[in-house]
Amino acid sequence: MILEIVSPEATLFTGEVVAVSVPGTDGSFQMLNNHAPIVAALKEGTVAIKGQVTVANQYEDMFRKQGDTTLLDITSGTVEMNANKVILLID
Repeated sequence: MILEIVSPEATLFTGEVVAVSVPGTDGSFQMLNNHAPIVAALKEGTVAIKGQVTVANQYEDMFRKQGDTTLLDITSGTVEMNANKVILLID
């Protein structure tokens, strides 16, 4: 599936990933390929991305690796999943 991470400043990442876990306001959840369409609000927490994540040098300090998972701390945001594309709008 395709993941696109967008902040108010720029698009931080766009690429193919295996799974994305997000801190939803009603609890954390994970999206895999062929997940049902969803739109959800996000709260402060950590987004976990499984797959090959390569970001531009100016955004590297926002992401951290933990084994084969890439982590990104957020304060809030919105996630939309539809047709195997996840768009993550973060603050």
